[in-house]
Amino acid sequence: MRVNKKYSCLPAEEKGIHIINIRAIEDIGYDQHESTLLNSLSKNPDADCKYGLYFRDGKRKVDYILVYHYKKSSAAKTHTRRVHHNDSSARSTKQDQPLPGKGVQLEMGESEPHVDYHEDDKRFRREEYEGNLVEAGLELERDEDTKIHGIGFVKIHAPWNVLCREAEFLKLKMPTKKMYQINQTHGLLKKINSVIQKITEPIQPKVAEHKPQTVKRLSYPFSREKQHLFDLSDRDSFFDSKTRSTIVYEILKRTTCTKAKYSMGITSLLANGVYSAAYPLHDGDYEGENVEPNDRKLLCEEWASYGVFYKYQPIDLVRKYFGEKIGLYFAWLGVYTQMLIPASIVGIIVFLYGCATVDENIPSMEMCDQRNNITMCPLCDRTCSYWKMSSACATARASHLFDNPATVFFSVFMALWAATFMEHWKRKQMRLNYRWDLTGFEEEEDHPRAEYEAKVLEKSLRKEHKHKETDKEKLTWKDRFPAYLTNFVGIIFMVGLTFAIVFGVIIYRISTAAALAISSTPSGRSSVRVTVTATAVIINLVVIIILDEVYGCIARWLTQIEVPKTDKNFEERLIFKAFLLKFVNAYTPIFYVAFFKGRFVGRPGDYVYIFHSFRMEECAPGGCLMELCIQLSIIMLGKQLIQNNLFEIGIPKMKKFIRYMKLKRRRSLDHEEHMKKKQRYEVDYNLEPFAGLTPEYMEMIIQFGFVTLFVASFPLAPLFALLNNIIEIRLDAKKFVTELRRPVAVRAKDIGIWYNILRGIGKLAVIINAFVISFTSDFIPRLVYLYMYSENGTMHGFVNHTLSSFNVSDFQAGTAPNDPMDLGYEVQICRYKDYREPPWSENKYDISKDFWAVLAARLAFVIVFQNLVMFMSDFVDWIIPDIPKDISQQIHKEKVLMVEVFMREEQGKLQMLETWKDKDKKNGENCNNHSPRLSRSHSGSLSSCQSYPLDV
Repeated sequence: MRVNKKYSCLPAEEKGIHIINIRAIEDIGYDQHESTLLNSLSKNPDADCKYGLYFRDGKRKVDYILVYHYKKSSAAKTHTRRVHHNDSSARSTKQDQPLPGKGVQLEMGESEPHVDYHEDDKRFRREEYEGNLVEAGLELERDEDTKIHGIGFVKIHAPWNVLCREAEFLKLKMPTKKMYQINQTHGLLKKINSVIQKITEPIQPKVAEHKPQTVKRLSYPFSREKQHLFDLSDRDSFFDSKTRSTIVYEILKRTTCTKAKYSMGITSLLANGVYSAAYPLHDGDYEGENVEPNDRKLLCEEWASYGVFYKYQPIDLVRKYFGEKIGLYFAWLGVYTQMLIPASIVGIIVFLYGCATVDENIPSMEMCDQRNNITMCPLCDRTCSYWKMSSACATARASHLFDNPATVFFSVFMALWAATFMEHWKRKQMRLNYRWDLTGFEEEEDHPRAEYEAKVLEKSLRKEHKHKETDKEKLTWKDRFPAYLTNFVGIIFMVGLTFAIVFGVIIYRISTAAALAISSTPSGRSSVRVTVTATAVIINLVVIIILDEVYGCIARWLTQIEVPKTDKNFEERLIFKAFLLKFVNAYTPIFYVAFFKGRFVGRPGDYVYIFHSFRMEECAPGGCLMELCIQLSIIMLGKQLIQNNLFEIGIPKMKKFIRYMKLKRRRSLDHEEHMKKKQRYEVDYNLEPFAGLTPEYMEMIIQFGFVTLFVASFPLAPLFALLNNIIEIRLDAKKFVTELRRPVAVRAKDIGIWYNILRGIGKLAVIINAFVISFTSDFIPRLVYLYMYSENGTMHGFVNHTLSSFNVSDFQAGTAPNDPMDLGYEVQICRYKDYREPPWSENKYDISKDFWAVLAARLAFVIVFQNLVMFMSDFVDWIIPDIPKDISQQIHKEKVLMVEVFMREEQGKLQMLETWKDKDKKNGENCNNHSPRLSRSHSGSLSSCQSYPLDV
């Protein structure tokens, strides 16, 4: 490469050092080659190259971009810096400039610029790396004459021979000339499918790739020796932009920069700041006048728009543009959202059933009946007084909406729903694998990460320093032991921090309830429970959102210090840590309300205290299920609205604005430069870098937990998840198409570790729902009362059966109410919710037999429910085949057709060989028919005649 840029001589005391560095680099093999400046005298050269989508010649497509920062002398004026490598360019991309200490003469009027050794080192590494890229067959073109001051761009183009070579190395399946008919349904199924297609036609995206196909091209791993099998009529479109960028990225990863003893690929160069960014280009603009049709514009119109929320996703086009890994994420999200529709419908029916039967619920009617005149014991010491059970009427009626027999059915339904969803996704995944030619794809070991290579290099240098012979080094568990220890201690500390925060919120609830009980107004005293619950949940929500961000950063840091070898290992370890921390963070407050609140309270006269002053809080008379529902709904909706949607919209917009303001501050004030239209790579550079799919999956997995784990307490959870996901799909689509740089396409045949996490949550949901129904709701105590204690076979008397009696004279000193006459009469006996002996019994206040009967029924229900639902889930898993029958037939058909193609090819070769043998015989006969004299005189000709077929 050539850039007209002058370097001054070094001071005498610095020359030696810099010359040594230069020589060390030259020893590796730097050669200087001349390269010519592009002729930019055309009327609009940017339009010829489609504003950065092609090289300056307008023919070679830009497949990848490398971005770097550079510093130039303040005395030097900006010249045209567009430099290119043509096909005959040499291996080195070094800029043609005089080296320091080689007798360089400064131009008149130029001041001696300050030499930055760090920048020189980066430049030398770039030059060597780009030279190695040219050696690998890539073609480069540099552009420093951009609107972004101090930023240079290297455009990379992969010629045809390089694409073919790498496609063969990567075993990319490409379509052949052979086409075959896809098996179609017949009879009744065909009519049903045609009716469904007509009904769903309005919700189908207007994309060619989404239309049902009747024929398919046979695919085969690309081979240069078998190019005749493939349809190469249009070489420009044979490898699409996604495949070209993938091929170039593979070359970038394995090409090294071996300055001195360092071996660095593109990941290392990016980590060390030699390059600031590397990305493939978007296909073009997605909005504006006179925009040429492209896949990005089509995706924006038919996918990344809120106006098409009711349509199916064009998954094949998403895969074509972003690659299989991102395509699988959106396909999974689409299947999950579709499966939420039946779950939402059933959840609404269950909720409506609760609304319809609330007036027929005998326990809540008894609690609301003021004639029962049940006096309850105080909820706190001294400041709280006795209270009427009828004052909790509203809570009891609301509890029935979520605590009724239908919720048990809904829990069983959701467990089977989760199993069906997993099976449906496996089948959908196999269909996509077949359509995307991934049936025989096996992931190969990835290149080592930059940080891993740096650690290995550091280890080998230490051994060399100790004069030890070193083979090829690698990191062992001993090298990683400090990181493992830090991980263990860090995760334990973070989990402990979460528990401590939940404990702090419990203290807040207890102290606030006691403070509000002193309120002089009756309305204030009556709304204590609702106020405390709502404010505590909001505090929990804020803490969860903050800790989610903190834990995400900590999980990444803990994974980085482990130094995993490959990107796949790094991603899996990061996912495990982030999921563990975020799961504990999101569900700890909910687990407390569901399984611990009200369990360790004690009894009047013998309460359990925290720090000898705070009495443990109790559940409401209607049970803790209503409070669990409030907790779950606020946290779920809050996370979805604030964290998932507002953060996803607001933070990228804010980052983009900040980046725009920084670039505007650095931009030249030249009006002509400012009015010039930006190149495609400049526009894409201003977009947000792609940070991976982990945050997107994590968000949906946590939501999946809300939908399945505690669904017995909140049947409307699937409905809210469905509404969120309808927005989420378009929000993520808009982000990928308009807000992010185009990610490198990654081949994948499944969603990886996320599938195992989903299965684990599905199994855990069965156990948790069994315990919620047994221990949190009153479903089991009602059944026990109905079949063991009810005199007339109804629920009349159930409330009185669940309450125990307490003689107020047995209060501990200093714990009795300050105002015992608050209700207007003297209280002798108050009631509390528990199964204990009455004060007139011989063993007063001891646990009664009723408690053990209810506990036995609860445990029996957990065992029966868990095993029954697990069996049903496994039965669903077994009865639904993982691979659809038609897909397995098509895969078998492809194998048979491929064998036929090769058999015909072999037969053709045999026929050709037999043809040559026949010609050989004929030529031999012709030679024998010649005269002996002629034969003797032309013995050389005879021999050549006989050897002719062999030569051929």
